[in-house]
Amino acid sequence: MKEGIKLMLMAVPELRNFLFDFSKPYKIDLEKFMLNNYHFNVPVEEFSKLTGRSLSGFKRDFQKTFGMPPRKWLQEKRLSEAKHLIESKNKRPSSIYLDLGFESLSHFSQAFKKRFGKAPTLDV
Repeated sequence: MKEGIKLMLMAVPELRNFLFDFSKPYKIDLEKFMLNNYHFNVPVEEFSKLTGRSLSGFKRDFQKTFGMPPRKWLQEKRLSEAKHLIESKNKRPSSIYLDLGFESLSHFSQAFKKRFGKAPTLDV
């Protein structure tokens, strides 16, 4: 096994950094990560782990980056995207709510109505 690893490292020296990196996980770019992944139905606690932060560190960094708590931002972002998809792309609420991280159509409809003052329909 040792000989195999030595041969691999001789053939591809850049593997050394990959195979023998024992440093602590680093924090990834929170803004970029969240903008790319907000639509996944993932608890805030999981988002914190995925970005290399403790829950309190995640909430603190999130507030600094986005100016609001994570749960509120996630709902706002998802609802804004839903409104865009319904108005501009003529998407039906029943075809987008899961893709935007909502667990049920009724929860999506209630949140949408609370945010925009009307039900999510194609004539929004």
